[in-house]
Amino acid sequence: MITKAVTIHGKNDLRLEEVNLPEVGPDDVQIRVVCDSICMSTYKAALEGEDHKRVPDDCAVNPTIVGHEFCGNIVAVGENWKNKYKVGDKFSIQPAHFHNGSQMAPGYSYKFCGGNSQYGNVPIETLLENCLLPYESDTYYYGSLAEPLSCVIGTFHAMYHTKAGSYVHEMGIKEGGKMAMLASVGPMGLAAIDYAIHCDRKPSLLVITDIDEARLERAASIYTVEEAKANGIELHYVNTRMEGATEYLRSLTGGTGYDDVICFAPVKPVIEQADDILGFDGCLNFFAGPTDSKFKAPFNWYNVHYLYTHVVGTSGGNTNDMQEAIKMMNEGKLNPSALITHIGGLNAVVDTVLNLPSIPGGKKLIYNHIDLPLAAIADFEELGKTDPMFAELDRLCKANNNLWNPEAEKYLLANAKKI
Repeated sequence: MITKAVTIHGKNDLRLEEVNLPEVGPDDVQIRVVCDSICMSTYKAALEGEDHKRVPDDCAVNPTIVGHEFCGNIVAVGENWKNKYKVGDKFSIQPAHFHNGSQMAPGYSYKFCGGNSQYGNVPIETLLENCLLPYESDTYYYGSLAEPLSCVIGTFHAMYHTKAGSYVHEMGIKEGGKMAMLASVGPMGLAAIDYAIHCDRKPSLLVITDIDEARLERAASIYTVEEAKANGIELHYVNTRMEGATEYLRSLTGGTGYDDVICFAPVKPVIEQADDILGFDGCLNFFAGPTDSKFKAPFNWYNVHYLYTHVVGTSGGNTNDMQEAIKMMNEGKLNPSALITHIGGLNAVVDTVLNLPSIPGGKKLIYNHIDLPLAAIADFEELGKTDPMFAELDRLCKANNNLWNPEAEKYLLANAKKI
């Protein structure tokens, strides 16, 4: 089968081209990829090329397909997997399977499987590690966002606390504790707010910070103080572009500091502020991965010794985290729509990935079987003045708090130009 796909050939060398998929053998499962949400990790892979830990050294001669947040349908099943999968099943995929300790992953390492492709053959490692996950919703973009949601869920599970006289790490955020999320109104921060409000282990105080007032206001309009209160949480949105911001953040805890702090930006002042607001046995999770391998920031070692403060870091979630994300979405407890600010077709991938840091907004959602330049939801109204399709998409989004939504997806898939 010939499929269109975006492949990586080296540093900043992405190409939309045709890939010839092998015939489906007994150990293969072939998929039709409906959509993929573009991740900053893909930009980092494009930036580093063959030096990236998951991109093969010989990608210049054996290019691999990019994109790792994807969802679609199973279209063919080899004999050895017919007891587990069937044609027509929907799937989401956990790319970080670490088979036998390997860092190979769909979206980085494989010639025939990645999110920015119309079709693909699932690697045997993904199947053996049970990382091709059943997905029952009729909304495809939820499945694409299950992977980034799993990263957030894994972050919450990786936090830990201790009791005096015990060396046992009690995993998870402190139930009923005080929690702060710094620089947290980007797409992953929004996902974390949603999860904190609706998971089964909640803080009593949740403080969200950023220095962009417009983004703070958008977050507050989606995840409201009233909704948090109904879930037993006192929620504050704070613009830390103020005099005495750190002192103010501590004052919201009554001066005791925070049990759990998540840092969503690899910026030294943000990390220092996170350290400064930790309370006794406070756990700081450094969520944001820097591109600088020598990135450092000061940390209060006095507090490490006497107040038992500590740091964890997470990069991605595991299969259990992803299954939890899918379950919570299917139950209506999580709605990742707020993460998406742009949509586009497969033809938009190369320019979007290579320019991702300079494109404002949140997640860029790609539908692989359509031809569509990247378009911001905020621009739908203007685009709709000359394009009836965008006029209808604008109407559907405005009816859903200006968010991407299942009705808009169905309309787009039925009416957009095929690639």
